[in-house]
Amino acid sequence: MRWNLRMKAAERGIWKSTEMRRRLAEAGLEISAGKMSALWTGTPTTIRLDDLDVLCSVLQCTTADLLIHEPEAAEARRPQAEAVASAAGAAPVVARLGRNRTLPPV
Repeated sequence: MRWNLRMKAAERGIWKSTEMRRRLAEAGLEISAGKMSALWTGTPTTIRLDDLDVLCSVLQCTTADLLIHEPEAAEARRPQAEAVASAAGAAPVVARLGRNRTLPPV
């Protein structure tokens, strides 16, 4: 996924994170300067759905405008060994139970 907040903000004439933070506060979402900086400068690892809803409302966009799906990036993360093993007909990998783990309920 690619985070597209700055582009969508620019389309609405918002060029600084402080302006975005002010508009979010007007919409009822108080964000700290540090969190706003993280949202503005990089891709967040997590974001609350309620916060995402307010972002979309302020920017008059959808979540699909902010989170752009990149299937080629997902494909690039696929382990190559798995693809080779499945093509060669190798036995599937079985997860090992570690210490203090039990089998799932039946």
